[in-house]
Amino acid sequence: MEINFHKDFKKKLKKLSPKLQNQFYERLEVFMKDRTNATLKNHSVDKTFTDCRSINVTGDYRAIFKEENGVAIFMKIGTHSELY
Repeated sequence: MEINFHKDFKKKLKKLSPKLQNQFYERLEVFMKDRTNATLKNHSVDKTFTDCRSINVTGDYRAIFKEENGVAIFMKIGTHSELY
């Protein structure tokens, strides 16, 4: 599966601590191998973000993405309270 990042996602990711950035990239590796891996807690977030899904980066940080034509586009990243 191809992975792309929305410009807003890139901007926010850059502002996160190096530790959180590394945690995201570790989860991204898991995501690329198996999107349904239980550690990701991949779930729909249609009520807040239409046609999007969320994965856990840490206990509180989430990454929001949407799938279009076999491409996962990461749209937002932040704490649960920032996103919802």
